[in-house]
Amino acid sequence: MADAPRIRILIIQPECHDRSHDSNDLVEQIIRGFPKDRYEVTSLFFQGAPDSRHPPSAADKVVYFELPDSALKGMRLRLRRQLLDYCRSRAFHAVICNRYKPVSLVMQSNRWLGIPLCIGISHGIGEYKGFWRRRLARWFIDPRWRFVGVSSAVSDYLLGLDCGFTAANTRPINNALDIDATQAAFLSPDVARDELGLARADFVIGSIGRLVRVKGHVFLLRAFARLHRDFPAARLLIIGDGKEEDGLRQEAEQLGIADKLILPGFRSQAARYARAFDLWVMPSLSEGLPRALLEGMCAGLPVVATAIPALKPIVEGAGGIAVPAGNVDALSEGLRHYLEMPAAGRQAAGRKAYSYLRGHFDLEAYQQGYRRLVEENLPSAVQGREE
Repeated sequence: MADAPRIRILIIQPECHDRSHDSNDLVEQIIRGFPKDRYEVTSLFFQGAPDSRHPPSAADKVVYFELPDSALKGMRLRLRRQLLDYCRSRAFHAVICNRYKPVSLVMQSNRWLGIPLCIGISHGIGEYKGFWRRRLARWFIDPRWRFVGVSSAVSDYLLGLDCGFTAANTRPINNALDIDATQAAFLSPDVARDELGLARADFVIGSIGRLVRVKGHVFLLRAFARLHRDFPAARLLIIGDGKEEDGLRQEAEQLGIADKLILPGFRSQAARYARAFDLWVMPSLSEGLPRALLEGMCAGLPVVATAIPALKPIVEGAGGIAVPAGNVDALSEGLRHYLEMPAAGRQAAGRKAYSYLRGHFDLEAYQQGYRRLVEENLPSAVQGREE
């Protein structure tokens, strides 16, 4: 008897970037969670393409539309047509849309495609703050749709919108981390500091993230400025690039900390530098469930972060310090707490953070969450193909 055809799943992402096929990439981990004897997974990117440095994807097939920015603006007719043509040619049984742009396109297209199961992944609070985004959801969410918030805070946000997200179609699946792979990629503290131009004696307060306003870096600069004279060895390191870089440099000049601020710009696989840090800080004003926080905990670092809904339970569970978002006084005191703490105390705090990560952000549970979402919601007529 011939083997039953595999269930065909399409995973759509907006852009292929330097970590898209990395084993630590969370979409790659979703792909790896679907057994190849039962599922055929295709990964599709609207923009970008890999270069020779990219590892191969775990997907059975990878498609790159390589569209220009203009194709993703306005009516997006070219993108709609290309997506419709491709999906019709493959007759997928399920589609997983990572982030809003793929979700919105599939919402509008599935009345013609008729894909039995559509899953949308939301990464942040505020993703549907626009009136037309909520209206689109109200119009097009039907029984074929299921939604995932990358944390309980994000799924609670969706449920509170009253535009089609319900307890029956929306659930949280916490982001996770491949802890062993992440640790294997870490540079040693000395090598990481050498590459970043840091001295062995520096006390490095570090953060990794895009230099955009929502990340709250300006408040971190202001908090650091309040205490740097008391701790001459302290340095503030923020790895990442973005449109706020010039503004942050100007702010540092005005605060008198320009010689203490290191902005090395974009670094591929930035988390590998984590062991150059003494303290991990995340001053964000809004987040879903940031991978960067988990990477800091993986490096065995104590953490200070804002008490926004997505971060507070993690930070407190890890034994770190959660401070009100945008509160410079509280953030400065959180930094001071660890600057004054003996090295042995900081190391113990870092071990507690690592232990919490191990116990609460298990990669197998993450993969199982997406696999179960498909298995529980794919129509029985399609599921029968496995038998």
